[in-house]
Amino acid sequence: MQEMPSGIFFFFLGSNDILNSKYLARFLEGECKKTPTGVLQRNRHGVHTSANGMTYIGTWKNDKMNGTGRLEHPSGAVYEGEFKDNMFHGAGTYTFPSGAKYIGPFNENKMEGEGDFIDENGVAWTGAFTGSAAVGLKQKLRM
Repeated sequence: MQEMPSGIFFFFLGSNDILNSKYLARFLEGECKKTPTGVLQRNRHGVHTSANGMTYIGTWKNDKMNGTGRLEHPSGAVYEGEFKDNMFHGAGTYTFPSGAKYIGPFNENKMEGEGDFIDENGVAWTGAFTGSAAVGLKQKLRM
């Protein structure tokens, strides 16, 4: 197997990408290797921008977002934290387009566990999150 030299590369990728969108154009800046079957595979740190404007800056493993990174959506939503197999997984912060944010653990793209929610007015809440539900949140008081 012939390895590609390391460095910065720009590629035009097909529709089978990390963001699973319907758009065909993909651009990548980062390190790639050819697999034994000849497919280019992203690994280590890199930057990926899709045609619809989503940008991922972070680590890749086996052509998937794995490790730490930042995913920015054109709506203004941003996730920054840990990824596993293209999913929010581990500690992270999700900022909604409104400016509200969730800070805490994620499990396969779902808010899961003890976390904090800061609403668009800056009021902080804390409690247990399960998916998109957070029954019984308590307001954090500033002293």
